[in-house]
Amino acid sequence: MKVLKVLDAELVLIDLEVNLGDRKQNSPTLCARFKDKIIPLNTPDGRPILMNEDNAI
Repeated sequence: MKVLKVLDAELVLIDLEVNLGDRKQNSPTLCARFKDKIIPLNTPDGRPILMNEDNAI
């Protein structure tokens, strides 16, 4: 592996609410704050995902 560049991002823990069909569920979610956007780093059930600006909320 090789570090290409260091991004100026901050790790934050948020309480994320998601709609699951006819009910809502919330859970603590690890996110990155990058360019004034909040980008989840894992799914609500805890599976990791790649940091992608298209996933910003």
